[in-house]
Amino acid sequence: MNFDPPPIRSLLFVPANRADRMQKALASDADGVVFDLESAITRGTAAEARANVAQALESHNPDQPAVLVRVSAVGTDDFAPDIEACLHPLLTAVMLPQVAHPDEVSITHDALDGTNTLIMPLVETASAVRLAYELATASDRVAYMGGATGRHGDLGRSVGFQWTPEGTETLYLRQKVLIDVRAAEVPNPLSGLWGTIDDLDGLTRLARQTRQFGYEGMMVIHPSHIPIVNQIFSPAPTEIDAWHRLIAAVEEHEARGVGAFRYEGRLIDHAHLLTARQNLTRAKRLKLI
Repeated sequence: MNFDPPPIRSLLFVPANRADRMQKALASDADGVVFDLESAITRGTAAEARANVAQALESHNPDQPAVLVRVSAVGTDDFAPDIEACLHPLLTAVMLPQVAHPDEVSITHDALDGTNTLIMPLVETASAVRLAYELATASDRVAYMGGATGRHGDLGRSVGFQWTPEGTETLYLRQKVLIDVRAAEVPNPLSGLWGTIDDLDGLTRLARQTRQFGYEGMMVIHPSHIPIVNQIFSPAPTEIDAWHRLIAAVEEHEARGVGAFRYEGRLIDHAHLLTARQNLTRAKRLKLI
C-alpha cells in the first residue's frame, strides 16, 4: 500500500458524543483530531457518538486537521459498528486501543480493505510495549505509533509504574517503543500525553523531552496545549537557515573532492548533509518552507 500520511505534531482528543467540541476541534490549530468512540464517551451514547462521527466526516474540509477515530478494541462487540460508522474517504486513520497482539492490527487491516485508511495502534499495555516492533510491522497501514504515558492511565495500570512529573519511570518505555517504531519505518511516531490541563510548564518539559528523544509529535487533551506542542515540534527559522547553509557548504566541498571538513567549529561530512536534507523535507511537509 502506498500512502503519504499527513505529518502530525499535535493530536487532540475529543469525545465523540460532544458534537460541539468536535466542531471546535476541527477549527483548531491541531494537526490532527481524534474523535473518541472508546473511553471518552458515556455509557449508552455509542449510537449518538457514531452518528456524530459520520456527520463530521461527511462535512469535513480537507484543509482542516486530519481526522482519526479511536474505535473500540478488537474483539469487543463495538469494534465492527465503530469501524462501519467511521469509514469515509476523508478519514485519515483508525486509532486502535488496548492492543496486545499483532493479530489485532492484522484484523483491523482487513476491516479497512478497499480504503486508504491508516492505523495508529495505541501502546497501552505491557504486551504492547514488549511487542511494539511486531505491532508496527503487522500492517503497512501503520503510520502513527508511540509510547504514551498518561497519569494513572491504562499503561500505568498494566506496567505498575508510579507516575512522576519528571517521567523518569517511563524513560525506557518511551525510548524502547520509539526505537521499535523507527526500526519498523513508521513515518510519524507520536507520544504523550500531559494530563494536567493548567500546568503548561510541565507540558513544555515533557514536549521538549519527547522531541529530543526523536518523536514527531504528541497527543494532547486540551486546546491550550496545541500551540506549545506545535512550536516545540516545529523547526525554528534559524534551524532551517542553518540546514540550508550546511547543505551548501557540504556540496561545495564535495565538488572540490573534500569529504570531511571543519565547519563552524564542527567536523562535517556527508552524513550531516543527509540529516539536513531530511530535516528540510520535514519542514516542507509541515509547510514551514
